[in-house]
Amino acid sequence: MRFTFVTSIVTLAILVAAAPKPSGKRDGVVIPITKRSTLLNSDNSVNIDALNAHVASVKAKILRGLEAFEKNTGMAHPSAVQGTEKRGAGDPLTDDNSELWYGSISVGTPAKSFSVDFDTGSSDLFLPGNSCDSTCSGHTIWDPTSSSTAQDLSKTFSLSYGDGSTVSGEQYTDTVSIASFTATTQTLGSAKTYSTGFQSSQFPADGLMGMAFQSISEYNASPVFQSLVSEGQVTDSSFSFKLSSSGAELYIGGSNSDLYTGSFTYVPVTQQGYWQVTMDNVQSNGQTPLSNVDAIIDTGTTLIVGTTSDVSTLYSAIGGTAAPSSVGQGFYTFPCSSFPTIDLTFGGNSFPIAASALNLGPVSSGSSDCVSGLVGQDIGSSFWIVGDVFLQGIYTVFDYGNSQVGFAQLA
Repeated sequence: MRFTFVTSIVTLAILVAAAPKPSGKRDGVVIPITKRSTLLNSDNSVNIDALNAHVASVKAKILRGLEAFEKNTGMAHPSAVQGTEKRGAGDPLTDDNSELWYGSISVGTPAKSFSVDFDTGSSDLFLPGNSCDSTCSGHTIWDPTSSSTAQDLSKTFSLSYGDGSTVSGEQYTDTVSIASFTATTQTLGSAKTYSTGFQSSQFPADGLMGMAFQSISEYNASPVFQSLVSEGQVTDSSFSFKLSSSGAELYIGGSNSDLYTGSFTYVPVTQQGYWQVTMDNVQSNGQTPLSNVDAIIDTGTTLIVGTTSDVSTLYSAIGGTAAPSSVGQGFYTFPCSSFPTIDLTFGGNSFPIAASALNLGPVSSGSSDCVSGLVGQDIGSSFWIVGDVFLQGIYTVFDYGNSQVGFAQLA
């Protein structure tokens, strides 16, 4: 089924699956999530500006994580490309108003609900704070002074954006809950200012919750899910996503067996930081132009983003045409009526990307050429970013306890 990019804002409820187990440990819980996207124009042609902004945002997010990894560990990330320009003027961070999956958490004592973007490509939680200026207008505000469990860490954070604006503020610890699971001393940011892309007219979620590993945390602090594991809140140290235009959900503490069929294909995380794994190969039209590719699995990216040279090799083999300069570098097109199927192989099993998922839409209104959702960009790393174009067609489990990622066919 073709995934439709639409803008939607819904009220989210939290559904608790099964009854609590004894000794304070519980079964997994379902967090309904929804997609907010503006990659298409009203006539279903590709919104070129939004598409390029998303790619720039993804690049900057990866650079941010690579820098945090080096700061936190004292060594460069093994996949960092030497000589890559650091973030700075002209590089937006994750200031991306077009793409996010968001749902509900609660923070503080007494607890207050917030909507957050769930992102496996970053590791920190931040919310608009009580001292935030007008840039936070329209969002639900977290006031640490109203929470009896909040503690000021006397540390600041500042995330710079290409337009000169920032998301900045103070670091705190407080109680953070996802349904019935609670992290009691979770580090999070209380923002004093939001950049334009996080203002409520552009970003319907209140904040962002990263779900990768601590080594790419700007705070160098345990991400929320890892805190839940450390505090014994979950009986299964994994979480899972179904990403789709309807029925999308995040499952905390295992996987929802109603949503997938067969068994999982697991691949080990090769470098903690991002959810980085080895992709065996990329296949299409009976050809295997690429093998042994490093990749990160990222719910915060809509596209599949490969290195420029890899993607050029792929499209040379299967017939893609470089998109017009008006679309941007690294994009490719096919006739809208004859998109290929591309398979990504993990753990010895191939998972097809349906042509309808790969096809983002016409280059322009009435065009017979459509833009592919697999693009080539040099983002400062040697790994690919595998996002929603692939993930919407499968069920994915992120297993923190065993440091692995699993893929299964959707039911």
